[in-house]
Amino acid sequence: MRSIAGLLFGWAILGIVASGTAGAADCTEAVTAAEAVAAEDARYAAQTTEDFAAMERLLGDDLVYIHSSTLVDTKASYIELIRSGEVHYRVMKRDDVTVRTYGCIAILSGHANYDVTIKGKDVAVELRFHAIWAKRKGQLQFISWQATRVPPKQ
Repeated sequence: MRSIAGLLFGWAILGIVASGTAGAADCTEAVTAAEAVAAEDARYAAQTTEDFAAMERLLGDDLVYIHSSTLVDTKASYIELIRSGEVHYRVMKRDDVTVRTYGCIAILSGHANYDVTIKGKDVAVELRFHAIWAKRKGQLQFISWQATRVPPKQ
């Protein structure tokens, strides 16, 4: 199981690095772990308050957002998903987070519990996730998310 997850993660990173808009030319400054955590906090706040202006600033145009349901969104489709009311993030909490930095890229990996309303139905979601941020022109941008649901306890 771990080898499959590692392989998928490796392919995700390769895809980000290989994409034109996430190229090394866009990255000129190193990102710190503290900056990455602050950016992730700002994203959580923007999503729970539906601050679309903040989401526009924080989300990279090349965002790949892989939901725990396996649906994939772009920046535009993700913001529209929230704007339409189809998804409303009520509470977003994370823990057990590890931050790794690689020059201008920061990868947050951890555990999260979200209270979400999806198509009018309240759902509690427990996840394991990777969030990837890139520092571009002095600003952090959220460029990739991948989440896996934690199975219910038996």
